[in-house]
Amino acid sequence: MSSSTSSSDPRWGGFGRTFLLAATFLVAALLALAFLVDPYDSGRSPLKFKAGVSPQGPRTAAASRGRDPHFSGAIFGNSHIQLVSPELLAQKTGIPFVSLIAPATGPRETLILLDWFLRHRKEPARALVIGIDVRWCTPDPTLAIEKPFPFWLFERSTLRYLAGLMRFDVIEETLRRLRYLSAKAPERARPDGYWDYEAGYEVQGFHSDPVRRARLLEPLDTSGGNITGPFPAATALREVLGRMAPDVPVVLVRPPNFVSALPVPGSAGAGADAACRDAYAALVASRPKTALIDWRIDRPENRAPDNYFDHTHYRQKIAGPLGADIAEAIIGLR
Repeated sequence: MSSSTSSSDPRWGGFGRTFLLAATFLVAALLALAFLVDPYDSGRSPLKFKAGVSPQGPRTAAASRGRDPHFSGAIFGNSHIQLVSPELLAQKTGIPFVSLIAPATGPRETLILLDWFLRHRKEPARALVIGIDVRWCTPDPTLAIEKPFPFWLFERSTLRYLAGLMRFDVIEETLRRLRYLSAKAPERARPDGYWDYEAGYEVQGFHSDPVRRARLLEPLDTSGGNITGPFPAATALREVLGRMAPDVPVVLVRPPNFVSALPVPGSAGAGADAACRDAYAALVASRPKTALIDWRIDRPENRAPDNYFDHTHYRQKIAGPLGADIAEAIIGLR
């Protein structure tokens, strides 16, 4: 090979340096653009924009909703408390509620969203509702997650937030954000975060398919199997609540399950279920203005197959009364 095509040719070295500089500049420019445009409306940009975000998943939309000053109450959890209407709670309590639920999440994600909401309030929150399902019964101290979650978006550290911005989906969302900000009347994600999943389940045949209906009647162990503890999620929640004003009403909710997913009395599952409930009952007893609502019991509503899509996802026929119970608890705590 001649010297003119050798890899040691100065021209190749100059090209490499130029390419590297150009790539570095491009990355820095995209990062700066994303930071300034604030694709998820996290409030970190020094620029001021119109409120809200375009329609997107609740995991990222929570950054905008959770810092919205209009809301002084919030609902946390996953799809097992998703149908509880923030509008219903607002009507009954006079407290503007936002739903910061995220499907398929557990205590680790919920605690992050709870912290985000609390630290963006100029005044103390007026009420909190937290769904406590079987994921909160785990003995795993890491509180392992099942689905990806954008923890970086809710970081206290700006550097970690900037590192999180360096991903391809952020570029896509930045472009959507620019369209949202430039439109005169853009489509906005629902501010209070409510998402009724009934239509989606109906389309998938959960309520009409005979096979799915038969599956609902089959026993399912949803106890979590943790009879002896520890319950690290309860400990972590106690620490977060301990940093709040003690007069903020907090309602912990054990969401409904269909009767076939409730533990058989006297079984190991019943022991695990009772141990988990006792852990959160102890938390409630240790803090003023705190209540535990337990719909994870054998009651008439949980024996009607027409009230459920599957073992743990109920319909509006249950969501309405459950929401009324939560509102009544909040009023009682105040």
